[in-house]
Amino acid sequence: MKKTIKGIIILLTVLLVLIASAIGGAIANRLYNINYFDFLINKLPNSSSLSNPGTKVVYEQSAVIDIAKKVSPSVVTVSIQTPQRRVLQFSPFGGFSQSIQGGQPQDIGTGFIVSADGLIVTNKHVVSDATATYQIITSDNKTYDVKSISRDPSNDIAVLKIDATGLQPVTMGDSSNLEVGQFVVAIGTALGEFRNTVTQGVVSGLGRGITAGDQYQGYVEQLDNVIQTDAAINPGNSGGPLLNSSGQVIGINVAVASGAQNIGFAIPINVVKDALQQYQKTGAFASLAYLGVEYQMVPKQSAVLNNVPQGAYVVNVISGSPADKGGIQVDDIITKMDGQTLNENNTLGDVIKGKKPGDTVALDIYRNGKTITLNVSLGSSNS
Repeated sequence: MKKTIKGIIILLTVLLVLIASAIGGAIANRLYNINYFDFLINKLPNSSSLSNPGTKVVYEQSAVIDIAKKVSPSVVTVSIQTPQRRVLQFSPFGGFSQSIQGGQPQDIGTGFIVSADGLIVTNKHVVSDATATYQIITSDNKTYDVKSISRDPSNDIAVLKIDATGLQPVTMGDSSNLEVGQFVVAIGTALGEFRNTVTQGVVSGLGRGITAGDQYQGYVEQLDNVIQTDAAINPGNSGGPLLNSSGQVIGINVAVASGAQNIGFAIPINVVKDALQQYQKTGAFASLAYLGVEYQMVPKQSAVLNNVPQGAYVVNVISGSPADKGGIQVDDIITKMDGQTLNENNTLGDVIKGKKPGDTVALDIYRNGKTITLNVSLGSSNS
């Protein structure tokens, strides 16, 4: 008898719990439009049950899709065609042979449209070969000849002009307020083969200093204050846009770290905007003072060990340059310019940046154990 009563009590208790649960679920469903039993089986309510009609929940995947659809029509491929030439090759097994190089178009980089009438921005190193001709291929596979190229002497930026109308330009963002961890998307012609490749990642670092270049061009340049990202950037992506979650360009992809994975770099878009303002005012970039030497700074320790002064050791003199005309020779060490001592903290390039084309500078030169002074008239980087 006691067991029967106890069983009845347990059954009534269970029924009361179920009734209370049903009532609670109905109240929750009535107040919040949430299915109570969804919570019992650990299901999250869908977006329409928690928000007003028409509200859209944005997921990372849909954001990337939207960005790709919005910006891809503004991303172009840069193709190069070099003059055809015969190259002599030697094989230890077959002797000398000839091969023909060049003459065929090759995709080498990326760019993005900044005006409806055909202005394209890319990296300077993508279009560094002055003997070559270039073409632009749009996302709908239309091909345009590049009519003119303006290269920024102080940044790895170039503006290309094609004859076109009705193009879709990108929207430029603001790179002054970027934060590490911010979501980004890159679009470009990966490996010079896969056009409009889309990758995603985050801003991995800010204010980096790198040596940028391209394996196709053999060109390198020191760049400061660039954006580091883990969005996959490969050779051929150079010149393409780095985008924020709104599809705005926040950088121009410039390099990938050699020997590393998922480490790429981009020039902040504010640098590009400043350069474009200068270009649109004058139709060209501002000229910088130009000497015409390749050099390597001699650090203090090396100078002491070799019994030579600190300064800029001249590795090469460009033929016909102001340096060549002024009498500078290979193996010279330039120790001073206009009285300013040159060292690792005040390089030859640093001093030249403060000069203008046409300035005549006094150079103290260490040559064969003696110091001489040469007066050289600086040229223009655009000449």
